[in-house]
Amino acid sequence: MTRLFSYLAYAFFRLLSFLPLWLLYIFSDFVFFIIYRIIAYRKKVVNQNLRNSFPEKSSEEIRKIRKEFYHHFCDTFIETIKLWRISEEEILRRCVLKNPDFFEPYKAQGKSVIAVTGHYANWEWLSSFALHNVGDFLPIYKPLHNKVIDKMYINIREKLGSKTLAKNDTLRTMIGHKNQDHFTVTAFIGDQTPNKKNLQYWTNFLNQDTPILQGAERIAKKLDQAVVYCKMTKLKRGYYEYEFIPITDNPKETEENGITERHTRLLEDIINENPSYWLWSHKRWKHKRNS
Repeated sequence: MTRLFSYLAYAFFRLLSFLPLWLLYIFSDFVFFIIYRIIAYRKKVVNQNLRNSFPEKSSEEIRKIRKEFYHHFCDTFIETIKLWRISEEEILRRCVLKNPDFFEPYKAQGKSVIAVTGHYANWEWLSSFALHNVGDFLPIYKPLHNKVIDKMYINIREKLGSKTLAKNDTLRTMIGHKNQDHFTVTAFIGDQTPNKKNLQYWTNFLNQDTPILQGAERIAKKLDQAVVYCKMTKLKRGYYEYEFIPITDNPKETEENGITERHTRLLEDIINENPSYWLWSHKRWKHKRNS
């Protein structure tokens, strides 16, 4: 039954992708009503995350952010499904790269790049970066247990030319590209929650003691790849822009955890600018130090 349901969901989402975005946003409003007003999807998690992150904000401010988050959350889902059938012209019009020549110096040096970002705005639409033909764009992802839905997301993410990279294959694949002199931009999601065996570095993030993954920094130093941050901004419904911000061109010369701290602070600043567009339903603080 689970497998049948998965295939039905796959077919349903495939059909949805053929609809224009204006119609999909109507569907998104309906989904918002269901998950916010009726199901209250992870509402306790969202409330706790917001209250702990912004102790200075009033209850009314928290409610406003929470409601805007759920609206945005539903929109990002249908926008991701739309990637399956969106035209190159439309996605480039709706998701604009502000500094398209940013990587030219790196390509000239033959120095591949690690781009760190977070679950902010619509990170899935960053797959459109591949259309700029800078080099191989390798977004890292964690495979889903459901193979049918996992295949669906791979198809969606690779539709515009990205080459998805399963988390456990990251280092091996990056070394392979390096040995073949391929210029790559590998995308790390920097706000993933580490598993218990990787609770090695903690810092204060959004007013809370938070474990941070060190993978981007460690691989950058091992392979001597530059590190940048990808800042994405939501302009209005269905429209985004993004830019790349340098962190370091010489990772081996940076202090221990310096790269990790830098991309964490950049994300924190972005969230504080407009909190509604971060993934507040994510159980980011489920681990405690020395637990």
